[in-house]
Amino acid sequence: MNFLIKPLLEVKDLKKHFEIENDLPWEKGAKSVKAVDGIDLNVYPGETLGIVGESGCGKSTVARLINQLIKPTKGKVSFNNEDFTDMKTRELRKKRKSIQMIFQDPFASLDPRMSVEELISEPLKIHNVGNKESRKKKTKEMLEIVGLNKNFANRHPHEFSGGQRQRINIARALVLDPELIICDEPVSALDVSVQAQIINLLKELQSRLSLTLIFISHDLNVVRYMCKRVVVMYLGKIVEVGSYKDIYSNSSHPYTQALLESIPKESPFEKKQNVELQGSIPSPLNPPTGCRFHTRCPFATEVCKKKEPVLRTTEKMLEGHIAACHHIEQIKKEDNNLVYK
Repeated sequence: MNFLIKPLLEVKDLKKHFEIENDLPWEKGAKSVKAVDGIDLNVYPGETLGIVGESGCGKSTVARLINQLIKPTKGKVSFNNEDFTDMKTRELRKKRKSIQMIFQDPFASLDPRMSVEELISEPLKIHNVGNKESRKKKTKEMLEIVGLNKNFANRHPHEFSGGQRQRINIARALVLDPELIICDEPVSALDVSVQAQIINLLKELQSRLSLTLIFISHDLNVVRYMCKRVVVMYLGKIVEVGSYKDIYSNSSHPYTQALLESIPKESPFEKKQNVELQGSIPSPLNPPTGCRFHTRCPFATEVCKKKEPVLRTTEKMLEGHIAACHHIEQIKKEDNNLVYK
């Protein structure tokens, strides 16, 4: 990625804290769920940026904050040098044409009472694009682009398979000719063979239509295939950023390395790195002090408990590769095992 190019999307110190009405008995004193707690990221034109992490780390919340489906507690989201966070509703509605989303559940995101034609043309109606005839024509074009028969326009969602429904969602996301599409786990609810079809379709459409994608997933194999650059999140924070080659072959954060070890090996004789996480994920109601990963990290020391690490690079890391760990220099690989030196 050429970082001299101006970012299409800039996110700075983004936070989302969900207020709770009553304290839970086991979380005395907690006042809010810190779903996203201060992240910075840039997305460049034409790239596919992957966001990965365990369930509950804040991936989907970030997606909704970028598109302003929910308002941030703090921070700034800029798209094409325009600040979305302070934009008035009417103005934001116009700008949303440029950012569209594909949601995780291909059935729940489609109104069962509407026909395919109504579903795909709805964004055109909302934004007053074209007339009835032109919208009908555009709908059929979109169906063919995503690999569906244009004669399916009069059918309803229940008449389609999961993969076909997700193609309808993709067609609906593309109908306004957006610059950025946020894919929020778009294949996790599909069979493996269908996942491959949808992933290949997204790659083909990105190339043909010059799209920029944010691809959110917990499937690291899918992210490796789809994405040029990867962001790793843990408990509302970004812990590592790098190209897919850096992340998969030279990961620097213990959490990233543990995630990679969760990928099933192709050979039963392939050695695994010795990264054993301790305990369970802490509650975002009361996250740990210092490094949020220290309660599970096998390499944690006293400084990890007291001081929050910042995203930084070292001499052994390539340009654009950063990680938030106090001990990047000390954690090394020896005989395919991670050791602290």
